[in-house]
Amino acid sequence: MSKELVQSLLEAGVHFGHQTRKWNPKMKPYIFGEKTGIYIIDLEKTVAHLTRACNFIRDIASQGLPILFVGTKPQAQEIIEQEAKRCGMFYVNHRWLGGMLTNYQTIRNSVRRYRSLLLMREDGTFEAITKKEIAQLEKEIGKLEKNLAGVADMSKLPGAMFIVDAKKEDIAVKEANRLGIPVVGIVDTDSDPDGIQYPIPG
Repeated sequence: MSKELVQSLLEAGVHFGHQTRKWNPKMKPYIFGEKTGIYIIDLEKTVAHLTRACNFIRDIASQGLPILFVGTKPQAQEIIEQEAKRCGMFYVNHRWLGGMLTNYQTIRNSVRRYRSLLLMREDGTFEAITKKEIAQLEKEIGKLEKNLAGVADMSKLPGAMFIVDAKKEDIAVKEANRLGIPVVGIVDTDSDPDGIQYPIPG
């Protein structure tokens, strides 16, 4: 196990879990111990699972399959967008719309609406309508952009999904599970690792 990696995980506080009274018993295999009412995650397990997850993601990417990054909690939104764009992949970082995977065609219709509004803005159509109508359309564009900009170019279902917080993104996990899309996810001591095929304790 790389000492440098373990040190960087320690410095990032990855080993700190939740309060002992807020735990999920299914996370017991990943817990090293407890200190002042906080569970301590076993970083050896984290590194082993991280390596396994990285190998899987590398395999999915080498097949040319899309990967969907999901992180809607405020502290994850910016980094999820940055890293997904850096990889040339797709992301959801504000709100998971119910049916984003299981009702994919309806979501694609919303994407088409979003694109048509952007085209109207660019081709001069907005110049021919009232300021009130423009304001309404701009509001609609803003809402669609917030929820769909990260998946607008995703033309097919993802080959895998990466989630930042298994507990927060439980609806996304359930949809992926229903469709047989493998999930890589960070699981804290209060999370349910079931449904996460590649859990990373942290």
